[in-house]
Amino acid sequence: MASGLSEFLQVGYQAAMQTADNSSLSGPSDHWEWQYLSLMRRIWEQGDERIDRTGIGTRSIFGAQLRFDLAGGAMPLLSTKRVYWKTATREFLWFLTGDTNIRKLCAQGVEIWTDWPLDRYRKETGDEISRADFSRRIVDDADFAARWGDLGPVYGKQWVDWPVYEPAGEGLFRQRAAGVNQVADLVTSLRTNPGSRRHIVEGWNVAELDRMALPPCHKTYQFHVSAGNRLSCVMYQRSCDVALGLPFNLWGAALFTRMLAQQCDMEPGELVWMGGDTHLYLNHAELVEAQLARAPSGNPVLAIRRRPDSIFDYGLEDFEVTGYAPQAHISAPVAV
Repeated sequence: MASGLSEFLQVGYQAAMQTADNSSLSGPSDHWEWQYLSLMRRIWEQGDERIDRTGIGTRSIFGAQLRFDLAGGAMPLLSTKRVYWKTATREFLWFLTGDTNIRKLCAQGVEIWTDWPLDRYRKETGDEISRADFSRRIVDDADFAARWGDLGPVYGKQWVDWPVYEPAGEGLFRQRAAGVNQVADLVTSLRTNPGSRRHIVEGWNVAELDRMALPPCHKTYQFHVSAGNRLSCVMYQRSCDVALGLPFNLWGAALFTRMLAQQCDMEPGELVWMGGDTHLYLNHAELVEAQLARAPSGNPVLAIRRRPDSIFDYGLEDFEVTGYAPQAHISAPVAV
């Protein structure tokens, strides 16, 4: 184990590894979530210890895969800890608007992105404002939100308004008023040319990475239509926080696939998740210990209550999850 972990956590970790053997826990042996738990265990046991951007340190492997069948409304919601799927859905619908300011998220009580603007505000002003007060001010003060709440051209901006530049004469270029809406183009291509190998939504805009609060982690989505008109998705994630980020990322990719399938008169197929630098933070030892001591159970199902006119018109009220009875939430700090 890493030298930075206490002896107590080392002992707890070893106990968790023994308990996490599938044969020693009750629960269906073919439950998809064993893939997730096995990945977590592999990283914690075999991953390389690395010094990362945050300074916290990780245990990491490179190259991982999870597969999940979306047939029958099934969704990859973890049962070994509670995943707040409504929060994840609000975030994903926000991406589809192309908005890059956290104000609308904060107004809904979604604080997923608050820590990055907050960190910048504290560093630039010296004001050690609390997270709650910062978020409240973002919601209440439009000018403050405009100054401090913007994340730069992150996910949604690239998805629905990828910038395009045109010659303006004399060797100059100007930005076109409307960029490329990759999501709208994807819907069109799925409907008109389902056999294409170009059903892709990309977030990694090299020219704009330096302006982003955080470059895209779940960076590439590719879709495939197979026999039976089944729509599957491969999502590639260049950097993956397995404990905190991956449960939300799996939900978002599955939700995207389900929405596209409905809009394109297809059946949901398979979600294939692929990870590049796939890691656990060293300060997540207690979460790892607790989660690996649990066994998965249940089969949550998502129902989409209506079919909006476009993929951009869904609201939270359009989604209903049944059969989800997770074990208790496990908290852990977010690395900024």
